[in-house]
Amino acid sequence: MAVFYIRKQLLARSLNQYSGTEAREKMKSGSILLDVRTAQERRSVSLPNSLHIPLHELSSRMKELEKHKGKEIICYCASGSRSVNAGIKLKKAGFTVGNLTGGIASWNY
Repeated sequence: MAVFYIRKQLLARSLNQYSGTEAREKMKSGSILLDVRTAQERRSVSLPNSLHIPLHELSSRMKELEKHKGKEIICYCASGSRSVNAGIKLKKAGFTVGNLTGGIASWNY
């Protein structure tokens, strides 16, 4: 169990980490926001111009993101934990990935 946790932490460090302000700047240069929360969470609040693929569906729906493979995909969730898991999956699949540190709460509308 400890080996898995350490491996996940090392993989998480390989993701670009962005504050809300930094993520907005990255979007201006073509980065894509990916919401990995549930549909119910997204109905409550979502970030503008973001794509939505819940984490539990990501593996089966990854082909939908292929057209964005040349761009950085910045994942977000409620707190930043699920988005790290999504980022790790995407990075293993060859995507350039970032993470919205602190999740949607860090967006600072």
